[in-house]
Amino acid sequence: MTTIAEPRGAVAGPSPSTGWAAWLVPAVLSVALLVAAVASLFAGSVSISAPEIVRALLGGNETVCEIIIWQLRVPRTLLAMLIGASLGLSGAVLQGLLGISGAAAFGAVLAFYSGFASLLLLALPLGGMAGAGGAVALLLLLGGPRASTLTLILAGVAVSSLAGALTALALNLSPNPYAATEVIFWMMGSLADRSFEHVTMTTICMLPGWLLLFSTRRALDALSLDEDTATSLGFNVGAVRLSAALGTALAVGSAVSVSGTIGFVGLVVPHLLWPLVGAQPGRLLVVSALCGALLLTVTDIVVRLFSTGPELKIGVLTALLGAPFFLVLLLRLRTKLS
Repeated sequence: MTTIAEPRGAVAGPSPSTGWAAWLVPAVLSVALLVAAVASLFAGSVSISAPEIVRALLGGNETVCEIIIWQLRVPRTLLAMLIGASLGLSGAVLQGLLGISGAAAFGAVLAFYSGFASLLLLALPLGGMAGAGGAVALLLLLGGPRASTLTLILAGVAVSSLAGALTALALNLSPNPYAATEVIFWMMGSLADRSFEHVTMTTICMLPGWLLLFSTRRALDALSLDEDTATSLGFNVGAVRLSAALGTALAVGSAVSVSGTIGFVGLVVPHLLWPLVGAQPGRLLVVSALCGALLLTVTDIVVRLFSTGPELKIGVLTALLGAPFFLVLLLRLRTKLS
């Protein structure tokens, strides 16, 4: 199984994930996420006071504030949390997430290009899940069962490049230039103008994916040693791989089909949290989901507060923040291997 565990043979330091620290990190992240979710209701071009937000949340008056809160800000906040959690969780299970968002976007673009998106509500998430599933399969094939972190990252770059090239080809062959322009803007990643319909559609697909990903929790700890050890402990490595692949396809595919491409969350979050969980992959899942939700919610607040003129796309901002981290990670891995 391909996890984000440190290269085999590395000796984990003292584990801070025992005792009080086992619940402290999730508790802190949960409180921070709650604060960010509340703050998200205040963020926007229209200034709304706390009493007005409370009255709007209670509902019943159909005021302008209530419309803004319930039809714009609440769905947007929920989507930021759901999508961020999916990307963080998937990244904790599968290191090669770097290329999966682009492949999921390619699947969704095909749904646009073929016209299925206008005929079937679930066409976009189905296309995104198909693209993400194909990317996971290709990553596992390229990385192999005993791939190092560096190998998986490079495999992710290859898959991302291939997905980008195929997406560009689909846009190049699009008979409608206006539709192509719309797809390009969608691919930049955004949570603007999303409704509860998007929340419902995304949640239906994400929840089974989360269940599959969390089901690998115990197996990941065993697989961080090696496959033979995991097998001797009674884990079916093939079944674990399948659960990880299907879970990632469902979670990331449905996320990207709603938000467009939001990269690097699944790569950055697990690596930042790795020292805080005692280098135990199983413990990383919950905290990565919480931190991914927190990161994307805060990023979306920043997008709304600091955009002048056209709103900055959230996918552009995550790429600007994630790319330097990716380069630093590669340099650290090269130093360890040299």
